[in-house]
Amino acid sequence: MANELRPCPCDIGDRFDYGGRGQEVQVEHIKAYVSKPSTSTDKAVIVIHDIFGWELPNTRYIADMLTANGYVAILPDFFVGQEPWKPSNDWATFYDWVKSRDAGKIDKEVDVVMKYLKEHCGAKNIGVIGFCWGGAAVQHLMLKNTHLKTGVSLYGVIKFFDDKSSLLHPTFFIFAEKDEIVPLEQVTVLEQKLKQNTKVDYEVKIYPGQTHGFVHRKKENINPQDKPYIEEGRRDMINWLNKYM
Repeated sequence: MANELRPCPCDIGDRFDYGGRGQEVQVEHIKAYVSKPSTSTDKAVIVIHDIFGWELPNTRYIADMLTANGYVAILPDFFVGQEPWKPSNDWATFYDWVKSRDAGKIDKEVDVVMKYLKEHCGAKNIGVIGFCWGGAAVQHLMLKNTHLKTGVSLYGVIKFFDDKSSLLHPTFFIFAEKDEIVPLEQVTVLEQKLKQNTKVDYEVKIYPGQTHGFVHRKKENINPQDKPYIEEGRRDMINWLNKYM
């Protein structure tokens, strides 16, 4: 996703060589990747992908990680058949590309996915996590959707909060100290607005030395200094979901 001041320098990072443990399903007009734990549960998490789409192995890896922690995880194609961004694309065309993929206009798809989770997966408690573009989508949903239990926004571009915005549900915000796409000045403004307006539980956490995408686009074994923060971010995400679901 992009800093509003300049085109997105978003790098796909370390593409995982990962096949996934779940299966692809058709949910009305949406394709989705679904992963279910071996024991029954009424807890489910909607995973919202970044600009690289629902088929990115890295994001499916995170969905399966949620399943390993006892959640039904569903990773829908929120671009609904439109092409995801490709690393080979020209960044000069990014703004035109993203105009038809608005992170604040996924409510119809979320309703369809929630209906599927309730009717086909036995879900009664549903949370949401999202990365980059999906992180912004989580922010939108935490301000608008009354049916979700909680959310985790990972390095989402901050654009849905005005001076009167108030979260409806407990929300955890993960940011990277050296994120060129979501600068710390924007994070500071977000914290000020949350402090003024929000009555539910929330947390904003900045991970030292990390760059955009670190929780799901970096391999733990590439840079040893990053490994503790990658693991911490994933652990914090799971702990937050466990606390509120």
